Order: sequence, then C-alpha cells, then structure tokens
Amino acid sequence: MSRAPAPADAPARRGRFRLGPRGAKAAANAGARSGDGAARPDGPAAAALHPAAEDWRAGGFGVYVHWPFCAAKCPYCDFNSHVRAGIDQDRWRDALVRELEAAAAETPGRTVTSVFFGGGTPSLMPPATVAAVIDTIAARWSLDPAAEITLEANPTSVEAERFRGYRAAGVNRVSMGLQALNDRDLRTLGRLHSVAEALSAFDLARATFPRVSFDLIYARQGQSLADWQAELAQAIGLAADHLSLYQLTIEDGTRFGDLAARGRLRGLPDQELAADLYFATQEICAAAGLPAYETSNHAAPGAEGRHNLTYWRAGDYVGVGPGAHGRLTLDGTRWATETLLSPEAWLAAVETGGTGLSAREPVGSTDRAVEMLLMGLRLTEGIDTRRFQALAGQPLDPATVRTLAADGFVETEDHWLRVTPKGRPVLNAILESLCLTIS
Repeated sequence: MSRAPAPADAPARRGRFRLGPRGAKAAANAGARSGDGAARPDGPAAAALHPAAEDWRAGGFGVYVHWPFCAAKCPYCDFNSHVRAGIDQDRWRDALVRELEAAAAETPGRTVTSVFFGGGTPSLMPPATVAAVIDTIAARWSLDPAAEITLEANPTSVEAERFRGYRAAGVNRVSMGLQALNDRDLRTLGRLHSVAEALSAFDLARATFPRVSFDLIYARQGQSLADWQAELAQAIGLAADHLSLYQLTIEDGTRFGDLAARGRLRGLPDQELAADLYFATQEICAAAGLPAYETSNHAAPGAEGRHNLTYWRAGDYVGVGPGAHGRLTLDGTRWATETLLSPEAWLAAVETGGTGLSAREPVGSTDRAVEMLLMGLRLTEGIDTRRFQALAGQPLDPATVRTLAADGFVETEDHWLRVTPKGRPVLNAILESLCLTIS
C-alpha cells in the first residue's frame, strides 16, 4: 500500500538497511510500519539476561509478506511498489508459498505470533492467494491461536466479497490506508479514493474484521493546526482502536522528492508548525484513550499492533516477497536478510531456486545493540537495559544517560530506559548521542 513512510518500517523499503554506531541518525530515519499480548515483556523471560541465541523470543516471531503491486504510485511513497498489468496470480501465489517453505525449513519448530501482508497494495491480492499463504504458514510452522494476521487495504480495492474472502482465509485485522479525510488533500497525495469511499470502506472493514486500524498523514501542504485538529477529531470519532499517524516525509527518489529538489513543492509546514501538529496529535489521541505506544502509532490499551511490536522489540521475522527484509537468529547468530527488489527478478529467482534472497549478512553485537536502540526507544515502554547489556557486551554509557535525563529527554525506572514526551521530537538526536558511545 502506498502510504506515508513509517520510520523503522524496514520490511520492504527500496534500499539496504545498514547499521553502525555512526549510522544511527540515518538508520533512524530509514523506514516497519502497521494486539493481543502487547503488554510489556516484563516476566521471567524478559527479566533474565538473554543469551544471544534465544534473545529473539522476547519480541516474538513474525512473518512479513510483501505484495509489490499498486494501482498507482503515490508521489510520497518510497516503498517497493510497482504498477503492473496482467499479473499472473497463480505464479505469484505459488512463488510466495515456495519462498515461505524455504524459510520454514531454516526455522523449524517455531510458533508464529503475527503475520503481516504489506505492500504495495495487498488488498489487490486474490483471497485464494492470502489463504494459501496463511495455510502454508500454519502447516510449516505452528501458528499461535491468538496470532495477529493483518492485511493492508486501500479503499479503492475494497469489495464486500473480497473482504469476506480475506476473513475466511484467517485475516483478523485490517489496516486501511485512508491517509486524509479531505478530498483536496487526497488528490494532492495522489490517492485514487474520495473521503466518501474511504468511510464506506472503513465501515465495511469494521463489519467484517475483529480489529481495524487506519493511517492518516499530517503536516500536509497547506494544512493548518486547526485543520488537523478537526480532521483528527473526525478520525477518532470513527471509533477505531488503533491509528497510525505519520508526518509527511519527503523522500529522495519520489515524485515529491523530485519536486522539492527543484523548489517546486510548496506549502509544507515550517519546523514550528510541524512541532505544534505533533504535540496536538499526542494530546488529542491521549485524551481520547488512544495514547502513543510508539512514535507514530496510537492504540487503546491491548490494541497495539502485535506485528509491529515484533520489529520494535527486536524479535525475529521472516520476510518474503520482492524487497522484503527479515531478521533471523540461527545457531546463535542474528542475520539480516533481503530479497530482490524487482518483482520480475524475484519471481524468476524463486521459480528457479526456491528463494528470492539477495543478501544475508550477520548482525554483530554492536549493530545488534544499535538496532535495539533505534527500534526500542521508539516505543513508549522503552528498552530493557539488562537485555541491551547482554547483547552489546557493555552497558549504556552512564554519563550520556545522566546528561539526557538531566535535560528531561529520557527517564529510567528499574531496568528500563525510555524517552520522555519532551524527548520525542528530538529522538534522532538522542539516538545519535547514545549510539556514538557504543564501542
């Protein structure tokens, strides 16, 4: 689904996600998108110092499935999405199943806690393909009875029969790409639906699935604080229990990025207005019972996105489909994986060799610690500092933590470190300060 870039949304961006202490700021700006069991892992499994071989269990085990096709490419989107005609649905179904089988052979005996169909526009997938994927996951691994199975949907590809097919296949959560509740801004964002179509699709989703989330983009061109406050109030009135609210990000290589480089993208908010929009978002959502549990994600207690938490809590996840990223712990080593970006190249590789894998690199203890900071400090709950020390082989630098705490940017409680509301707007600077101290 073409949507606002979500920092930390690594599963299907268009480039390599390389990490290192001095790459912290860039990596924090790189994009995972996107329930049950969302309470902070604060029991014996999380309280113990995790051996590297078993550390992933604190975050769970997810499967990300990338469907790369869209009806149109949005001007802000830098995800691996493509417009194609004449897609051979049978070949694509069989290829996704085959790559899943290869991944399962490497990770036998695991229990899948979440599945996420992302894109692209997964609601363009035939329900039979979604069913084949879920059936393969259940057959090759063990699928947790309480597993969250999310599918992203665009309002223009919503049909009652198709939604019923997804539900019958096992999808129990839909994430709707509404993006704006203003027809003018929807056109500016390159969206193909109207507000009326979006609201109709949302009502249909709510009647079909146990859980529904939707995305909105703010800090749009010409958007005032009052405009956003009214729009957000309308969104909350729809009674979703999860909202993903992203500030519009101008990315290189996108149509908006090209316009900005030529000085032709006008009306974007200045830094002061962007900050006001952010703080208004936090206040309005919290007052409505939808506090932020992550930088861009808000939920009623217990309705947090379980799959997203797998990324942010440094769990393991398989990535299948073109341009999908994964993190897998095998024999004590954590691996970063990536598949071929081109849909055609990926399909040919899977049909020839069973996988579209293009890269597999070990994630060393330093990069693993950096990843934990980049991901974990986006969460309101923060990170377990004992787990960090076990992974990094060193504690967080006490002097840096004291300085950040004295400035009111972070706080510590027991063995947890979290970023304060004051620190949220300067999270990248906080991450850079902490990551630069990792040796």
